Amino acid sequence: MLRIGYSKPRSWGSFWAILTLVGLVTRAAQRADVGGEAAGTSINHSQVLLQRLQELLRQGNASDVVLRVQATGTDEVRVFHAHRLLLGLHSELFRELLSNQTEVVLQEPRDCAAVFDKFIRYLYCGELTVGLAQAIPLHRLATKYGVASLQRGVADYMRAHLAGGAGPAVGWYHYAVSTGDEALRESCLQFLAWNLSAVAASAEWAAVSPELLAQLLRRSDLVLQDELELFHALETWLGRARPPPAVAEHALRAIRYPMIPPAQLFQLQARSAALARHGPAVADLLLQAYQFHAASPLHYAKFFDVNGSAFLPRNYLAPAWGAPWVINNPARDDRSTSFQTQLGPSGHDAGRRVTWNVLFSPRWLPVSLRPVYADATGTALPAARPEDGRPRLVVTPASSGGDAAGVSFQKTVLVGARQQGRLLVRHAYSFHQSSEEAGDFLVHADLQRRNSEYLVENALHLHLIVKPVYHTLIRTPK
Repeated sequence: MLRIGYSKPRSWGSFWAILTLVGLVTRAAQRADVGGEAAGTSINHSQVLLQRLQELLRQGNASDVVLRVQATGTDEVRVFHAHRLLLGLHSELFRELLSNQTEVVLQEPRDCAAVFDKFIRYLYCGELTVGLAQAIPLHRLATKYGVASLQRGVADYMRAHLAGGAGPAVGWYHYAVSTGDEALRESCLQFLAWNLSAVAASAEWAAVSPELLAQLLRRSDLVLQDELELFHALETWLGRARPPPAVAEHALRAIRYPMIPPAQLFQLQARSAALARHGPAVADLLLQAYQFHAASPLHYAKFFDVNGSAFLPRNYLAPAWGAPWVINNPARDDRSTSFQTQLGPSGHDAGRRVTWNVLFSPRWLPVSLRPVYADATGTALPAARPEDGRPRLVVTPASSGGDAAGVSFQKTVLVGARQQGRLLVRHAYSFHQSSEEAGDFLVHADLQRRNSEYLVENALHLHLIVKPVYHTLIRTPK
């Protein structure tokens, strides 16, 4: 149930002035002494009042306006016997519409007409139940009639269900763009970026607009198996959407071909329908990728710029770039593990590995909170409690040899959550290149609570990713 409190109503007519006065008198009476007691007694019959308002709406008693809601393009009309005062309290538009008439016809899209009863009920009772398919039409109605509290409540509902993986992220993204809701747009875009594999395999992928596709392809925080998976997803989208050649070529140029091994690039050139159709548009990028794989990164960087996005891995889940780590009962004690990643995406580095050691501590204390038992005068001070600590994750290389010359490493930790049988990315934490840990890692997590949003069946599902970032080098004359 989505419960949203009313916003403060504006004064409207003498009737409302009387109701306001009655409310003030009632509250004053409740604060007065009862039976000679010094303290006032609170009397709360708000639930009874809500029930009466529901009956007023359901039975239409003493109604003074009639709303005829017609679904656009149909003869279907829904009739609501309502009360001018209650509608006008929350909507300036209703106040103007009903100022000098007792019956109005409202033309609404079919999906909005279907939930108009919920919308009216909210105006009477301040609460409603909302399903995923009803979120957009309810938000449209709240926007049209200027019911700001309902607008905020439905937008919060949509963002919360995006985080849980239940909401239709593509449809909600396009709706947020059309209404200018920047917060909802960003939430949708972040969910799509972190869960692109799941979205690309769903029916939603066909509904992605060229504008949204371009937004996604530019991002370095996309989470997917590897760049080849992204190419295949793009090829599927091109086959369904059949965009103009300029759109298709712009999208194909956003693929990071140096991140695809040469053997897979050969196969793409031989078998890809998209490359067969638009190959000349990306020929220079394919040549760049082959050159990158043929030479050492240090040598390549002497002649070409390696600091563009084409040479930066995204958040790849393939074993070459990280490893999953499931920590059961994470609140119990410290844990450690290790894994290996490829030194870099270049074919020259394909056989070279870096070993990483990882330490997880559920209750690490900063120096400022470490136990102190006495001050300068010898007075005992209380020690910090274990629950004062916060989770900590440290990722360090096992050794610092010459293999990493010219490369720094960006670390990302993904936290998964299970939704409808799927393990989706719920949170992501990135480490600064020179840092061994993320300062905000699980800072708001309560790992003691078994139903925590960060846990799946009392286990913390992490995926550790290490991305090599090439340094800028002085270019030698060609």
